[in-house]
Amino acid sequence: MLQSIRDRSKSWGAKIIIGAIVVTMALFGADALIGLFTGGANDVAKVNGEPITRQEVELQVQRALRSGQVPPEQERALRGQVLDELITLRLLDQYAADGGLHLSEEQLDRILLTLPEFHDQDGRFDRDIFRNRLASAGYTPLGFREQLRSDLRREQLQNGLVLSDFTLEGERERLAALQRQVRSFRYHLLSGDDLDAPVRLEEAEIAAYYEANAERYQRPEQVRLEYVLLDRQRLAGEMEVDEEQLQAAYERRGQDAERRVAHIMVTFNEERSREEAEARLEEVRDRLADGDDFAALAARYSDDTSSAEQGGDLGFISRGFFGEAFEDAAFALAPGQVSGIVETDNGLHLVTVTELDLPPFEQLRDELREEVALAEVGDEFNRLAQRLIEESFAAEDLDSVASDLGLPLRESDWLTRDHGQGVLGEPGVMAEAFSDEVLVEGFNSEVIELDEERRLVVRVAEHRPAATPALDEMRERVVAELSARREREALGELAEARLAALRGGESVDWAWTRVEEASRNRAENVAPAILAEAFRLPRPDNGPRYGIASTEQGVAVLALDAVGEGEADAQLEALVAQMAERVRAQSALTGLLERLRAEAKIERL
Repeated sequence: MLQSIRDRSKSWGAKIIIGAIVVTMALFGADALIGLFTGGANDVAKVNGEPITRQEVELQVQRALRSGQVPPEQERALRGQVLDELITLRLLDQYAADGGLHLSEEQLDRILLTLPEFHDQDGRFDRDIFRNRLASAGYTPLGFREQLRSDLRREQLQNGLVLSDFTLEGERERLAALQRQVRSFRYHLLSGDDLDAPVRLEEAEIAAYYEANAERYQRPEQVRLEYVLLDRQRLAGEMEVDEEQLQAAYERRGQDAERRVAHIMVTFNEERSREEAEARLEEVRDRLADGDDFAALAARYSDDTSSAEQGGDLGFISRGFFGEAFEDAAFALAPGQVSGIVETDNGLHLVTVTELDLPPFEQLRDELREEVALAEVGDEFNRLAQRLIEESFAAEDLDSVASDLGLPLRESDWLTRDHGQGVLGEPGVMAEAFSDEVLVEGFNSEVIELDEERRLVVRVAEHRPAATPALDEMRERVVAELSARREREALGELAEARLAALRGGESVDWAWTRVEEASRNRAENVAPAILAEAFRLPRPDNGPRYGIASTEQGVAVLALDAVGEGEADAQLEALVAQMAERVRAQSALTGLLERLRAEAKIERL
């Protein structure tokens, strides 16, 4: 595949495309350069004297927020993470440059041409798709080009680290043998019933334990909140929507829906003039008017041989993949209609729509009703949101605000700083509730924008500071925890005594639970701690190997009897070997980064 790319990149056609891309880069990049030098960006850090600007940080932050992967309320924390990542990337870039890693402009152009994200349906690079997709991701072509250059150099660096670290064949075989190993063992689970007497606690011991672990039992600071929620969905649910509005909304859906299209294309070139191509399509239009079948005419008249045999069918299309003129014509048609003559870079076309990707009206009725209602209450929602801002700021309570806006006043149970409930558990709400203005000064909160359709105001109805309850209040919990701890300690001592007896050759009258040929990753009805201990014990020599494992049900004494080879699983063993190599490569990269950071001069400004 790479050789094919190299061969095609040497052709005159590829060179012309590459030249066009470079020109496009230069034209779009000029705006980026002007913004860079006139935008007033200042440095936020320096890595070995090389600056990282505030603009670089903000670009990455906004891209993350635009992607929807990071909620807006985490923007501040995100900004710090982005700066750390940029410092790391700058260190890698400097190391790669010092090591002589390089990508020529021609190499970069070739790679850009092969990226499928920028190809049209015929698999060819499309400049319009290229520009549109970069713009939607927040990149200029020049900025994307430089980002791609840096990413590829870092990939070269990481590949070099991976390829320089390898696993010997003997190591792979040993790893595979360990992976497929099976073990047969016995275990006996000791519980409280095995103790000579149940655990008894003295009052002084309980008090001492509570005092030593008082912070674990501290009741956190709590608030009980009043709140008013303005919900656009709720307003829409109360809205009356008539049938005419629903039909209009359905028609709008149809205008934007993906559609199955067919076309008849006639080209013009040295063999046929444009006038002759138009005349050929006019002949087709006349035959369509006489009732001839579009598919049959496409098979006879269309120069698009790939679709002509299918009656001109191009499948379902959406906007953004065909030219603007073609799409404007296709999306203006109802099923069965035929367009006028449409000109594109490929030639002249007649376009028809054969099918809409749109469910029946009745199937969409509820969804359309919600869509229409939400649009209808938009102005009312905005008006109420503005009143909520004004009245909650001026009011000394929330009851009057709720009453004036016709909204219910709701109350919460006791909540902590880190644990809200329902809508109060959404990001940012409890931070606002525990802010000085709300908690200490007793004001209504600012209006919190939960999302585009909900606004929330909270007020502290009651506050309970953090406190350590009296022992009597927490006695049941303290006694239960301390009893479990003492019982586990006693079981551990009993297990050690039994283990010493077993190792000394004494026999025990136990009901062993036997496990035959358990694999490393799985054994039915065996606690993970017991299985892990069974595979941690040394291989048996002249008798069983013994061990102890603590589980939620008690303390187990194990006897490992045999170790077997198990059955080979080529797929699993290859996966384990691959994971081991990745871990080693990641360790190498981590070590490199630690050294680079230790030796670098990093200034946060």
